[in-house]
Amino acid sequence: MIKKNRLFTPGPTPLLPAAQTAMASYGAHHRTADFRALFARVLADVKEFIGTKNDVLVLSSSGTGFMEASVSNLTSPGDRVLVLTAGKFGERWASLAKAFGCSVETVTAPYGETFSLEEVRRKLSPTIRCVYMQATESSTGVRHDVERIAELVRTSSDTRPDTLLVVDAITGLGTTRLDVDDWGVDVIIGGSQKALMIPPGLAYGAIGERAWQRMETAKSPRYYFDLRKERKSAAKAETAYTPATSLFAGLAAALDYVRQMGDGNLAAGRDALIANAELCAAMTRAGVEALGLKLFAPSSPAAALTAVAAPAGVDSTAICKRFRDQFGAVVANGQAEMKGQLFRIAHIGYYDYLDTVGVLAALEHVIAEATGRPVEFGCAVRAAQQVYAKVR
Repeated sequence: MIKKNRLFTPGPTPLLPAAQTAMASYGAHHRTADFRALFARVLADVKEFIGTKNDVLVLSSSGTGFMEASVSNLTSPGDRVLVLTAGKFGERWASLAKAFGCSVETVTAPYGETFSLEEVRRKLSPTIRCVYMQATESSTGVRHDVERIAELVRTSSDTRPDTLLVVDAITGLGTTRLDVDDWGVDVIIGGSQKALMIPPGLAYGAIGERAWQRMETAKSPRYYFDLRKERKSAAKAETAYTPATSLFAGLAAALDYVRQMGDGNLAAGRDALIANAELCAAMTRAGVEALGLKLFAPSSPAAALTAVAAPAGVDSTAICKRFRDQFGAVVANGQAEMKGQLFRIAHIGYYDYLDTVGVLAALEHVIAEATGRPVEFGCAVRAAQQVYAKVR
């Protein structure tokens, strides 16, 4: 039987064919009028995709590069920052802040859960310079309440007016509604290999005026990730250093595709992309539960991906291996200490109804073989179809 390679991971995600073509055929030098025109168009479209009036930047790096920049550009050694963490990527914020000499306070929640708003309120104080969090914790499949956290940061009597909120939305943008400007998010970060359907290598973000002002006094070292330098270059439709030119061509094609999803309106296309992720996630959760499996994050599930607890006595590594060996499909194992305990099926970007039904049909076979127990074939698919029919 033919086995097509299919990605069901929360990054990289399946590539948009039009973006692949654009990347393969693009060869303009980055200091030419042709590239400046492309770059200016991408910046304008990214701004509309995020849904912000703030300045946006696109860096040639992974999303972690923009995360690092959001620490080095906004803090000084010894600054107190608050990290909200409930998974491996929340822990990455803490590691980055410590690397730049910050004093790190944390609000933590068990893997698979989101944090207590009351505990966040208690931890906020006039000495907290930045709050760092995820929109979606892709290591556990949890969605955090960015709107409520932003409200706490903005209105808490214990927060001084210049406390900044920085949100890693690398898997959140394009899968979750995020009203950046109205909520008062100072920095929000995305990545090219997620909802925008191109390979890893570009990180993008929107930066508010309060954050730009902070950069003038922050004393942490920075060079390649000096966002002020990138802003100055972007005003001339250029990058400070050599950009990943072919990835910019792919990003332009992907944003055009999202615009087409909205009948010519990019914001409407983004909303359609989010609705698609929400629907595929709801279908997947229904299918998983119909199989008798447990969701790892039942109380606050993300639309970007679904995390599933491995059945009792089964290592999730074996489940991931069966997907690859039998169907050519790649699902994600748990990370670090969660490896073997859960597997993750993504719905970010270029996924649709048939992808969702297909991975659930494969899951039925995988679970039957991994557990050795009878499975009613079609039960997961039927549950997903019922969700789809109800929404339609």
